[in-house]
Amino acid sequence: MESSQQNKAFPVSWDMFHRDARALAWRLSGQGEWKAIVCITRGGLVPAAIVARELGIRTIETVCIASYHDYENQGELKVIKPIDPKVVDLEEGQGSGVLVIDDLVDTGKTAKVVREMLPKAHFATVYAKPIGCPMVDTFVTEVSQDTWIYFPWDMGWQFQPPLAKDSAG
Repeated sequence: MESSQQNKAFPVSWDMFHRDARALAWRLSGQGEWKAIVCITRGGLVPAAIVARELGIRTIETVCIASYHDYENQGELKVIKPIDPKVVDLEEGQGSGVLVIDDLVDTGKTAKVVREMLPKAHFATVYAKPIGCPMVDTFVTEVSQDTWIYFPWDMGWQFQPPLAKDSAG
């Protein structure tokens, strides 16, 4: 989505993200016996590590897909590294017993590409936007489509202006 359409900012601290990722693990804990995690890089790396620890999952694989090329505009999707066939073929194949983790589902385009690789996998994200929600099975927090989430790994220590322009002084 164009940055001019992103009207709302949702800054997420490390503490908040850790809490939300643990909440995702809690929601997933009774939904199946997971044999592996496939995390969508780069955003899925941090929540995948937390979920793997909480659920005792030792097999973690990545699928590397580039979509946000300038941190604002979602561009053409490019699979940089596919999923290891050993993970795809677990259980009954096609991703059975596999948990796919990402930080956010926005438009669902990335999730759609991964779903084609792992049609039987369970997709889980920490945050979800309405357009992408149908592509995931489990998420923790929904934000509006016009919200830009500032993840802790993307932020420095600086002032954040208030939402209302008049209240800065």
